[in-house]
Parts: sequence; structure tokens; C-alpha cells
Amino acid sequence: MTNRIILLVEDNPDDEALTIRALKQNDIANEIIVARDGVEALDYLFGTGAYAGRDLKSMPQLILLDLKLPKVDGLEVLRRLRSDTRTALLPVVILTSSKEERDLVNGYKLGANSYIRKPVDFVQFTEAVKQLKLYWLVLNERPPITGGNVI
Repeated sequence: MTNRIILLVEDNPDDEALTIRALKQNDIANEIIVARDGVEALDYLFGTGAYAGRDLKSMPQLILLDLKLPKVDGLEVLRRLRSDTRTALLPVVILTSSKEERDLVNGYKLGANSYIRKPVDFVQFTEAVKQLKLYWLVLNERPPITGGNVI
């Protein structure tokens, strides 16, 4: 089963709108689920809280994860994803404005697949999203997942 979901974990409404606009400009037709804090992201991924009962067979094809999030920060979200067999292999691209080297290093240490600093300019951002689409949504092959577990 091909999952057509992108989970965008972003608390800034302007960055959320910019990201969605850039995705649409690049003809990315995937369903976009937005989580506005780390707790909401984890609830979605593990079918808890507001997402209790969600079909866990339908996992995102890609997670775009901001780091500076309320409630639970992005690095902790990543830590929890990688420690659970149901989500350990989901592709995670950190998409952040953080210029802190420790965030970059810790993101990779915790298992991020990629780390992208958000360009300020919309044209540059749209180009970055185009590259994300080409690699993560077209070229990349991810391991099969059934029943919420990697097989």
C-alpha cells in the first residue's frame, strides 16, 4: 500500500502556510496532515489523544519536522519515533530555521534522514521543496510497513 500522507509538524502559522504553498506549487498531491506541536505529532503517529482509534496502517510517507515546538520539542519527537518499531523507519526530514550546530548534530544522532534549514526567500524555499519531492516522494524507496509494523 502506498501511503500518500505528509505529516508536517510546524507550530508557526506563517511557516505552515509557506510550506503548504510550496508543496502545492510543486504539484505535490499528497494529503498533508499538520501537527502544531510535538504532542499532537506523537498522538497522530501513535493513535492516541485526539487521534485515538486512527488506522495505524496508514503512516506518513514523509515527516517534515520542525525542532522548536511547544509541549514536546522536535528532537524529543524524533527520539520517540526512532525508539518505537512502528515508526522507527519512517523518513524524517528536519525542516527548521535553527542555525545551531548542536541541533544539526543531535538531529542526525537521533536518526533524522535529512536536515534542511528553511530558506527565508520563497523562491529558494520552493526549490528546496521541489528537491524534497523528487527525492523523498519519487525516488526514495522505503521499507514496507503493514499493520503499523515494519515487516
